[in-house]
Amino acid sequence: MPTISVDQSLIDRLVSKHGYQHDIEYLADNLPLLGTDIDKCDSEKLDIEIFPNRPDLLSGETLSRAIRNFIHHANATPNLNVKKGDIELIVDRELEDIRPVIIGAVVRGVDSGSSQIESDAFIKSLMDHQEKLHFALGRGRKRASIGVHDLSKIKAPFSVKAVTNDTRFTPLSMTNEMSIKQILLEHPKGIDYAHLLDGFEKYPVIIDADGNVLSFPPIINGDHTTVTNDTTDFFIDVTGWDYRSCEACLMLIAMQLEEYGGTIESVKITACDGSVEHLPNGDAITHKLSTKLLDGLLGGKLEESQISTAINRMGGTLISKDEQNVTLAMPRWRFDILHQVDLLEDIAIGHGYENLGTDVAKSPMTAVPRTDNHILRRIRNSMQGLGMMQIQSLTLSNDHDQFTLMRWDNVGEVTRITNPITIEHTLLRQYLTPGLLRLLSSNRHHDLPQSVYELGTVVRDHHNLTRLAFLVAERSGGFAAIRGKIQAFLRDLGVKNHEISPLPDNDGPWLAGRAAKVCVNGIHIGCFGEIDPNVAEQFELKVPLNGAEFSVDQILVAIPDPV
Repeated sequence: MPTISVDQSLIDRLVSKHGYQHDIEYLADNLPLLGTDIDKCDSEKLDIEIFPNRPDLLSGETLSRAIRNFIHHANATPNLNVKKGDIELIVDRELEDIRPVIIGAVVRGVDSGSSQIESDAFIKSLMDHQEKLHFALGRGRKRASIGVHDLSKIKAPFSVKAVTNDTRFTPLSMTNEMSIKQILLEHPKGIDYAHLLDGFEKYPVIIDADGNVLSFPPIINGDHTTVTNDTTDFFIDVTGWDYRSCEACLMLIAMQLEEYGGTIESVKITACDGSVEHLPNGDAITHKLSTKLLDGLLGGKLEESQISTAINRMGGTLISKDEQNVTLAMPRWRFDILHQVDLLEDIAIGHGYENLGTDVAKSPMTAVPRTDNHILRRIRNSMQGLGMMQIQSLTLSNDHDQFTLMRWDNVGEVTRITNPITIEHTLLRQYLTPGLLRLLSSNRHHDLPQSVYELGTVVRDHHNLTRLAFLVAERSGGFAAIRGKIQAFLRDLGVKNHEISPLPDNDGPWLAGRAAKVCVNGIHIGCFGEIDPNVAEQFELKVPLNGAEFSVDQILVAIPDPV
């Protein structure tokens, strides 16, 4: 989640300017209800995590606007106050296949502060806001990229052209002219974002009436348009491939400047398809929310006044409410409103989840335990009692580990991956022991003894089965030690009579003459023994190993569940 750090003095100034008192403790208690996480809130700083669905809170200025509505119950203004301007931006038709969405706005009369410190903080906040919007809405400048310019240093009208890579201008923070080709290869921003223009023979540049390059989107602005402490009039350009992302970015940057007393003016945009519109469009978007859906999901009916108060806290206004629909006006920059449920969530947040009341389930919710629940619990208790640590390894494996190294045959058909991305993961495992050996191999630099077990799923003949396997790496381990563990394990499961008989040589990873199988009531439930050093060496293990592998499904058949 994006994190922003805001000076409390900024919030105090922007909130107090509208007649509200800035109370830090009240802010810390109530702001999380908006859907944010506060990391720090003291007399100097507010560090806050913003959820990705609220990019309109990514600057101290737009956050202060939301605070006035949510905490101080100021009257919401979902419409952005935009004055019709006379500046024009003409987009060349060639840009349709290069960077088709190109829009702009003007903000005049911005007061960045009465001191050098305030002006510097303003510029830093403006830059930080751009970068966070590039991340949250722009997807790394691909869907939308923002340029902010000092309007006094450029001359309207503006045009956007498609140019070749030998076009030259002085990029931001540089003193000499560079060609577009040089910028993409040598300039830090060009290196970072050149991939966005891969494959193009021509590139977009924004040019003013005197032929000077304002911007080379989405890479870098021209140096001569740099915003300084003396800048009061701003030109904002936003370019990209997604219109809604670009529009939201444009409005949010304009709103940030408006908080400093700026007046937003529209720009006449002649798009690459020849259409003409004045942007930004400050009109709110009207949404309809089903009354039945609202009442059903919230678990009760809200009065019209309650809905009005709730949506006002979230920056919107209630237009009307009837038996069919609730009609709301929401800000156009609320990029996150995609469905009726998003509106419902805003009403719930604005009303307060804690104020929705309580209820009890209308139908019985008594759960039925799984048939293997008790045996799995008893197996885990037994393993932990024997000093084993439970692990969980990957279900994906390969033929070499499962069958070749283990000297086991496959059981039924093997479930294979159609398009494996690595030779290590080509099938779904049939045995657990190979995964335990891989784990001990990765931890062979740790002290002994090491005792691990896994109670997990295998896939045999395309059916899920449950198995248990454990391994012990210890210097004094031998067949007597592993047999003692098996007898303790069977005792914990309540087995009174069992049969242990030798396994044939090379039947599994066991050392010849030091392995056995276990039968209960004539049912083969598993096998155990010492691991053959030749097998262990394939896993780079040179310590005595002993272990076992059991079928939990067979245990369920052979051993009655006493519970």
